[in-house]
Parts: sequence; structure tokens; C-alpha cells
Amino acid sequence: MTKLPTWADVVLVPLISLSLAAIVSALVLLAIGQSPREAISVMVDGAVGSPYAWGYTLYYATSFIFTGLAVTVAFHAGLFNIGGEGQAQMGGLGVALVCLALPWPHWTVALVAASLGAAAFGAAWAFIPAWLQAKRGSHIVITTIMFNYIAAALIVYMLVDVLRPDGQMDPATANFPPGTALPTLNQIPGLDLIFVKKVPANVSLFLALAAAALVWVLLWRTRLGYEIRAFGKSEAAARYAGINPVRITVIAMLISGALAGLMSVNNVMGEAGRLVQNSSEGAGFIGIAVALMGRNHPLGVILAALLFGFLYQGGAELGLWTSIPIELRIVVQGLVILFTGALDQMVRMMLGVVFRPRAAKAA
Repeated sequence: MTKLPTWADVVLVPLISLSLAAIVSALVLLAIGQSPREAISVMVDGAVGSPYAWGYTLYYATSFIFTGLAVTVAFHAGLFNIGGEGQAQMGGLGVALVCLALPWPHWTVALVAASLGAAAFGAAWAFIPAWLQAKRGSHIVITTIMFNYIAAALIVYMLVDVLRPDGQMDPATANFPPGTALPTLNQIPGLDLIFVKKVPANVSLFLALAAAALVWVLLWRTRLGYEIRAFGKSEAAARYAGINPVRITVIAMLISGALAGLMSVNNVMGEAGRLVQNSSEGAGFIGIAVALMGRNHPLGVILAALLFGFLYQGGAELGLWTSIPIELRIVVQGLVILFTGALDQMVRMMLGVVFRPRAAKAA
């Protein structure tokens, strides 16, 4: 197959894939008797049509950046971590235990402590699958899937029998102390001129962007990052070069789990102000699509997270203001994943036909 130019691989392939997903989505809407024009109008207006809409889109995107980065780090080590959902839920437990432990004097102190708690619990939940993969040969996909269900059951137990306050009916912790409340974008000087209404997006957005920058530095500017990428390209070559496969597998998964756990700072601490059941809301699985679409690069992850934030918020607006079922959001997400992931090679083959004559002429 003809090797595509870098610009075509980075820009043209995702753009064509998104266009194909949009076309098929429009056909689905027509098939159920709905107007594609109305749907896109409502989605665009509800997701990016105002600062208030952007506040919700950025809130969802923040979670997807964390989980997308989690998948990205593991992928570069040749590991397919699909346990981000469970790791994020355990990260939420870490946030809750930290926030409820003390009457925190200020959100900055609480944020540092809660971030460490979220990362530690997420990393701890990724450690056992990593160790089983490295030492026992247990496939990381199977173990991380299983640990998603174990995490969900453990969270239910903790919320119902351990952390639920006396007299409270719903399975959730008590509200976190006032000192843990994170400023939302409308409360940040300067940004409050843009976001004049209260929005759920909060300072954890900047934590997510910082995490993306640190992941880039880790993977492409450090020795450890080189070892991770070398191991992911060829385990045999990495062994020959003296890279310890057990060490790299465990470290990569610990970093991946920590990033997934950090997602809970956004929704558990920043939005809900307490730990509730299913706090991750599927963001761990969306992170897989975000990483695939972002070509497992931190910048691509940020852009893909914004797209899925748009789909999440826009899909919710469809359910509110039209007769189009909100489940269509899942259909669109599935089509985006299909064309950017499973059918990515098909798009590359199509473009290869176009670029083949140019490559032959250049030769």
C-alpha cells in the first residue's frame, strides 16, 4: 500500500472518516423520518452555539482527554487498556475518601490531594492486570474487562454499606466540604467575561491540558518514553536492547491507570461534589475511541475529545428539543468509531490510489 504523506495521514484521513460517518448518520436520520438539517442545527447550537453550550462541551471533553491519554500511554507500550472505566470509578473512590477525610481550607490544597488520591487509586486498579500480563501472560484485554465489573460492584458496596450517610436513601457519599468545591469557568477572573452563566466545566480542564503536555514530554522527550515506545513496536527488539518487559508493562499501565483515575477530579469533585454510582458515565470506553481517532498523540487526543464532547452535549440537546431519540448520539459515536477505527484502513487504501501516481512520478 502506498505510504501517505504526513499531512494526509494526520488531516485528510480523519476528515474523510468523519465525513463518511456524517453521511451515514444523515441516511439513518432520513430512514427514521427525521431531518438531518434540523439535527445538525440543534447539535451545533446546543454544543458550541454559545459560551454556555461550550461550558458543557468542555466539561465532557475534559473527562475524555484523561481517558484518551490513558489509552494512548498503554497503546504505545503495545498494551490495549480497556479498563479505563473501572480505573476511573476507583479514582472517584480515591477522590471521595480524600475530600471527606478533612475539612479542607481551600480548593487548591484539596485539588492537589484529590488528584493524588485519584491517580493512586486508578494506578492501583491497573496494577494487578499489568502484573498478570507481565508475569503470568494473562491477556491485558481480558483482565481489564473483568476489573471494570469488579470495580463497579465494589463501588456499589462502598456506596451502599460503607460511605452512605445514615438516613440517606440514594447510594452516594455525603456532600464534600465547601473547601473542596472547584471553581467553574464562570468563576475564573477573565473567563467570567465569556462564561457569564454557571457551567460544569471547571479548573480540571487545565489539569487535563497539563496532563496532555506531560504525556507528550514523557513519550517523546524522556528515556522512559523511548523505552515504552520501543517495547510497543517490538518486544523482541526491546529485550535485545536490554529493556525489561516486566518493568515497562507495569510502569506503562500504572501511568495509564493514574490518568484514567484523574478523570474523576472533573466529575466527582468538580461537578457532583460527591461520589455517586456510575460516576464515570462511560467515559472510560469513550477514551478508546478518542485515542484511536487522535492517532495516539496528545494533541490528537485533545481534538478528538472536543469532538466527542460535541457529540455528547449535542446529542443531549437532540433529546431535549427534538423528537429525535437521544440514543442517536450513541449511533453517531459508533459510526465515528467505525470509520476512524475499524474502517481506517479502507480510507487509507482509497487515498493510496490517489497518491500512488504522485509517488511513482517522484521516484
